[in-house]
Amino acid sequence: MPINKKSLSSFVERAGKKIPDPVIIFMAFYPAAFLLTVFMSGYTFETPGAGGEAVQHEILGMHQALHMQWIFDNALLANWLAFGNGVLGVILVVMMAVGVAENSGMFGALIKRAGARIPQAWLPLLLVLIGILSSIATDAGYLVLIPLAGLLYAGLGRNPLIGMAAAFAGVSAGFSANIIPGPVDAIIGLNAQVFAEAQGVPFENAAGDALNPITMHWIFIVVSTFALSATGFWVTRKFIEPKLEGDDFVVPKDINPGEFEVSDEEKRGLSAAGIGTLVSALVIAVLAVGPLAGYIDESGAIVRPYMNNIILLISLFFVITGVFYGVATKRFNSVWDVVQAMVAQMNTMGYILVLTFFTYNFLGLLGYSGLGTWVTFLGASFLQALGLQEFPVLLLIGFILTTAVINIFIGGLTSKWMLLGPIFVPMLYFVNPAMTPDFVAAAFRVADSSTNIITPMMAYAGVILAFMRKYKPDMAFGDMLLIMLPYSLAFLVVWTILLVGFFTLGIPLGI
Repeated sequence: MPINKKSLSSFVERAGKKIPDPVIIFMAFYPAAFLLTVFMSGYTFETPGAGGEAVQHEILGMHQALHMQWIFDNALLANWLAFGNGVLGVILVVMMAVGVAENSGMFGALIKRAGARIPQAWLPLLLVLIGILSSIATDAGYLVLIPLAGLLYAGLGRNPLIGMAAAFAGVSAGFSANIIPGPVDAIIGLNAQVFAEAQGVPFENAAGDALNPITMHWIFIVVSTFALSATGFWVTRKFIEPKLEGDDFVVPKDINPGEFEVSDEEKRGLSAAGIGTLVSALVIAVLAVGPLAGYIDESGAIVRPYMNNIILLISLFFVITGVFYGVATKRFNSVWDVVQAMVAQMNTMGYILVLTFFTYNFLGLLGYSGLGTWVTFLGASFLQALGLQEFPVLLLIGFILTTAVINIFIGGLTSKWMLLGPIFVPMLYFVNPAMTPDFVAAAFRVADSSTNIITPMMAYAGVILAFMRKYKPDMAFGDMLLIMLPYSLAFLVVWTILLVGFFTLGIPLGI
């Protein structure tokens, strides 16, 4: 019997709308994980360590007094406010800074001007590409590019969710691609070298050349950047635009769809903002070569404080340019007006505060109790049990798919790599010497990125949902998942084919 595509699509949409809000999901996940630790209390298992030695893990019963104390002692600070090196603080600071620029009216004027000049047909390609490139600036893509993409589409009189989806796909699903090696390359590459050398695996490519841990994927990530940009563009035009173009959405007060005439006041403000851009660039440059200049520490490693503080520097840029614009247009007549702009933006952050409280406490529980490690261990054991060791290409694909599924349930690139890397770097190499550490690490990167946009475990999932609700107040998490699912599947397929192509043709991944 042929499948009725319309009925299947309707079923998927109805099922997606049944998925609860992320806050409800994590409120349910927490007691479920707690009870699971009670039943599994004392269960032990072993995984290979970085040096090949056996590492013993134990599931902690969170009902025990010591661990109950940990829950209450860490709920507010370590597990919420300080989770992920203070990611919540980063979100709040950036949103305050963006609030100055947005409530000054600068974004509205910029969108009107840009909307009249940028060919709409190529907007999705541009947004996906910029999203991928934004990973070099850590979290800036999530907090700056995605909201701006929504404003741009609103200014064009089109559904803002289209632009936000394209930008989200680039920023998150394309996280491991770029044209410049960045923090991901260092984390993956340096640890891959440790895993390989500690277990007798040569840290070399298939041609026998020594690998540079930072640039061992450079060719692959550059090719991936353009391949994924084209893929994201195709998905947007083929699936997302037809689905969302006719939907209703809320328009921000300072954006008049279809109207791109910039007033004299706005032109004056944009000229002032241009001066503000030069001033902010000068301030940032002085900081980058002065108190935030790079240096070599005692271990010989290069430290770049300006890159470690890129979010604050970007925030400084928005504040300065926003103030210049607001003063020129008389939107800001005193310091209090600037403060009010920040307050107005923060008034929209209540949902994010509630969401992150439950999300980060749940993720903290997974890490502390050992459940997160256990789920990753199950995935690795499943892949080993498939018996694909004699078929390296299938094993490579199996590793990608297994890691992609694990990523839906367990976030955190570094923690997963520290568990999966010591198992698969030596295992795949000893099955076939062509499965060198650089290919194994590249497979992990492909899998870890592709499913970021369809999991509530990703740290910014709820934040992006809150951004989208600005234009679609009744939007559910399931709605967002259905929008992003085509990107996730397409990226996973295209990226896997690309990596397999590099492998089978013997093309080096990097330099």
